[in-house]
Amino acid sequence: MTFRHYIGTEIRAAFDGLAQLRIAVFREFPYLYEGSLDYEKTYLNTYAESARAMLFAVYDGDRMVGGTTCLPLPDETAEVRAPFIRQGYDLSTVFYFGESLLLPAYRGHGLGHRFFDEREAHVRTFETYLTTTFCAVQRPLDHPLRPAQYRPLDAFWQQRGYHLDPALQTTFNWPDLGETDDSAKVMQFWTRKL
Repeated sequence: MTFRHYIGTEIRAAFDGLAQLRIAVFREFPYLYEGSLDYEKTYLNTYAESARAMLFAVYDGDRMVGGTTCLPLPDETAEVRAPFIRQGYDLSTVFYFGESLLLPAYRGHGLGHRFFDEREAHVRTFETYLTTTFCAVQRPLDHPLRPAQYRPLDAFWQQRGYHLDPALQTTFNWPDLGETDDSAKVMQFWTRKL
């Protein structure tokens, strides 16, 4: 495996691989995302337009098999910023961690920790941010598509020093697998002080 950092506009060079990776990984529970390449490339522009955004990508040969993103919270979409505005945060002190994506065959080898290490190291280079955050979709425990072997990542995130903040919630809209229309999903934020 090889690793590569993309910063700001450089992220555009990785759009195809990252879009395909997002669609593949987010099809799994709990996201159950019915994605499209056109939507993905539009969404990923948010990162390419942020000078401080970073993509850390994992390659097996020429194929992107893992990746994780981050960018300053003020550069994120209104849905992501809204709960922090409601809670009185100074957005300029918060860095948002986007997706952490890894194909199943590459899991269990410490790359989840590496993703957090790389993003946190990137944030520290600026010496101006006080908080890092990310969000995760909330699905009911009895969701019919929840796999029997599914294990939430809460313990892993807590081990990394993150805590769930019930006051920080938003909704994202996307079509679930097999659907054509978007539906609202509750997204719960986790935060950590640097």
